[in-house]
Amino acid sequence: MKTIAIDFETANEQRGSACSVGLAWIENGKVIRVEERLIRPKDMRFSSFNIGIHGIRPEQVEDAGEFPEVMDEFADDFAGATMIAHNAAFDFSVWRACLDQYRQSYPELSYLCSVKMAQKVWPHLISHKLNILAQHLGLNFLHHNAAEDAAICAEAAIAIASTLNLSEIRDVPAAIGMKAGRLFSSGYEACTLPKRTAVLIGR
Repeated sequence: MKTIAIDFETANEQRGSACSVGLAWIENGKVIRVEERLIRPKDMRFSSFNIGIHGIRPEQVEDAGEFPEVMDEFADDFAGATMIAHNAAFDFSVWRACLDQYRQSYPELSYLCSVKMAQKVWPHLISHKLNILAQHLGLNFLHHNAAEDAAICAEAAIAIASTLNLSEIRDVPAAIGMKAGRLFSSGYEACTLPKRTAVLIGR
């Protein structure tokens, strides 16, 4: 079973404006591979607000592939994988919106939200943003770089599984009462977590 963390950055406020994607592969409790690809949005409109967040400018993506070409490179990796994103509702809405623009069907995969996982397992943290989780885990990273965000998301998921005494991240949902989200050819199901679910942390 493949486990991959994913992060998108967008060119503007539209979810279908992905301009970069970061991926981090997890195997045997370790991040074994990290990749980043720039994406040329179908509508090359970059807002100053988004540029201020991630630093990606239109001229940097002029020679990049469009969304289908970039994501097709990893199609075999995604097939049947468990994906993780930090605030999965955002990243997977970006993925769906971009596919919708090109009238492409969704891949078959399940996904987890590391924000929801962290909120349930580490409720004492003042925030569950990536930079706070990185600080909690003693890690340094460049926030809003898609590859580094994906890597920290992956490290957080690994640490959450370890805190729950689980060897596999895909076992986290059952331990915390989470329902994994799904993408499938005809649609999607959101990742959900009831707020009052008790979490049993083994000794």
